[in-house]
Amino acid sequence: MERVAVVSDIHGNLEAWNAVVQDIDAKGISRIICLGDLVGKGPNPVEVTDQVRSRCEVVVRGNWDELVGTKRDDDNFTWHAQRLGPERVAYLAGLPFHHDLVMSGRRIRLVHASPQSVYHRVQPWDPAEKRLAMFDSLPDEKGDERFEPDVVGYGDVHNAFLQHFRGKTLFNTGSVGNPLDLIQASYCILEGLPGSEENAPFSIQFIRVPYDIERAVVQAEKAGVPSLDYYVRELRTAIYRGLQD
Repeated sequence: MERVAVVSDIHGNLEAWNAVVQDIDAKGISRIICLGDLVGKGPNPVEVTDQVRSRCEVVVRGNWDELVGTKRDDDNFTWHAQRLGPERVAYLAGLPFHHDLVMSGRRIRLVHASPQSVYHRVQPWDPAEKRLAMFDSLPDEKGDERFEPDVVGYGDVHNAFLQHFRGKTLFNTGSVGNPLDLIQASYCILEGLPGSEENAPFSIQFIRVPYDIERAVVQAEKAGVPSLDYYVRELRTAIYRGLQD
């Protein structure tokens, strides 16, 4: 049996990232997969990008990772792009769209938001048809055969959850750096037999990690991140800025 940590949506929050990595290391887990949105919102895009790049065996592209290099008329994106520099921006833009693996007889697909797009948002309360579309087949990472998953994991919506549909499993890792359900960093652990097509024990574990939110707030204030007030309120309350007064 092997354990793989799956993280997502760090959003430049170095305090939260460090706390999660320390927890992963304390559990003796060496494999980490990241489902994107390394940057955006938080004050440390450079440090987070470099550390994720170093620690994670696979990094999937998120919507913010793509937007920092393409949306040049909005300070919410250009602020991060200017600090990242051309090489890191190109690295983020070139990340793969998805990652497939097999574990304990389960075909697992990992994406940032959905099989349709990094911008196609799927919430846990959306109609069943929309959530079932998360299991739509895609070409494998070589662009050849179709890969039809039994399990799909994603990030994007910053709400950790697990649901079962018609024998299939959908889970969301939640967010490391910008959780919008509880004010603690979130990630998942997959445990099973790696690469095995044989049906064997398998589990998905959800981990919540406290971190120093006020220190993260101070770092954001010193850096002068765009939309600072909204960002700070999200960290302190776990309420999405679109729902704030």
